[in-house]
Amino acid sequence: MSAPVRVADLLARESAGGSVRVQGWLKTARHGKGVSFLEVSDGSCMAGIQVVAEPSLANYESEIRALGTGCAVDAEGELVASPAAGQRFEVRAARVAQVGGVGDDYPLQKKRHSFEFLRTIGHLRLRTNTMGAVARVRHAASRAIRRFFDERGFLELHTPIVTASDCEGAGAMFRVTTLDPLAPPRTPEGGVDWAQDFFARPTFLTVSGQLEAEIGALALSKVYTFGPTFRAENSNTSRHLAEFWMVEPEVAFLDLDGDAELAEAFVKSVLAELLARSADDLAFFDERVEKGVVATLEHVVREPFERMTYTEAVARLEKSGKAFEFPVAWGTDLQSEHERWLTEEHVKRPVVVTNYPRGVKAFYMYLDDDEKTVRAMDVLVPRVGEIVGGSQREHRLDVVTRRMRETGLDPEAYGWYLDLRRHGSVPHAGFGLGLERLLLFATGMANVRDVIPFPRTPGSAEF
Repeated sequence: MSAPVRVADLLARESAGGSVRVQGWLKTARHGKGVSFLEVSDGSCMAGIQVVAEPSLANYESEIRALGTGCAVDAEGELVASPAAGQRFEVRAARVAQVGGVGDDYPLQKKRHSFEFLRTIGHLRLRTNTMGAVARVRHAASRAIRRFFDERGFLELHTPIVTASDCEGAGAMFRVTTLDPLAPPRTPEGGVDWAQDFFARPTFLTVSGQLEAEIGALALSKVYTFGPTFRAENSNTSRHLAEFWMVEPEVAFLDLDGDAELAEAFVKSVLAELLARSADDLAFFDERVEKGVVATLEHVVREPFERMTYTEAVARLEKSGKAFEFPVAWGTDLQSEHERWLTEEHVKRPVVVTNYPRGVKAFYMYLDDDEKTVRAMDVLVPRVGEIVGGSQREHRLDVVTRRMRETGLDPEAYGWYLDLRRHGSVPHAGFGLGLERLLLFATGMANVRDVIPFPRTPGSAEF
């Protein structure tokens, strides 16, 4: 028996001919009087391949005619040119075996299911066309991310998931502990004695690998992290997840302008690779999910990003005459509706906004000379809003210590971070990109829960 061949590889062949073997699941099964047409998919590409089974097969009446959507099959036969429109090849079966059947309650049929319904059957939703396409585009994006940094001399740094640091200073962190929650050990003062915990101190799931990436950049020059991050924010929205994936480059001797240039080149490179390597899947999203998404991606890759300061952005928003739900005022953070107006109605392309007020950004961002703004930058894109947030880091010991205290952080808890400023400190910068936000933009999907295989949200942690 020959080795199975991926459907994607069969469909990519230059010509028909030869015996082939395919394994997968049936998207559809049509049984006529003298023939059965079985569309087999193995998830390797959007299309399935049609297997034509005739009554001469020994198990035709007993097994093949009973096959339906969702059944797992192993088929072997000759790869021939297909007379049907829309497909180049099909398999004229010499053998079809059912590997796994489905029950009468199998919930996936050949019809459109709502994304809300599919979230209730997360263990099966990857079998649908849409979620399969999302998985392949997600894989392609991950590959493109690593290729971009590898080609530019970056080292991938594996930063810890369990951490004692709060990078964002927001306090929305998941605690990691082995202590009995009902009867934890107590200090003489009555507080929890974290010294008796597994790590002998309070620890949490990471909200960012940035602080550790700074360690890497100040020794290895150019590094990036790529992995899961966690936020214990009780936000049930289409834009928030409790667990999501972040890519975070960090570069020594880089300023804010260089950081913005790197972010623009990065976003364009990843999207260009998706357009080149995931064309079939993106065409599906363009047809079935968001009309025009491919043209939007091509436009973004081709055109330069607009640059403006936060102060300029606020002025343009104030002059827009638009009645926003959240009023525009200098000193407050830009809301999603403001970001979308800038990118969709004002400049009609991605925008890099720089130099935000110090009060809306984290302690580690470089304080400008006027001490009103910091050298921060966000990349905003149409429909999604912010997909990149970054900054030039504060490398001056006295300033970063002061900023820690201003934001309620204890400098003594970040002694190692301050040590980086004492010993060979240099200007450096970096940014973070949320993979799921990028995928929303690339696919036209509307909810981050539908661009990650196993979404973690408030009240939901299945699997």
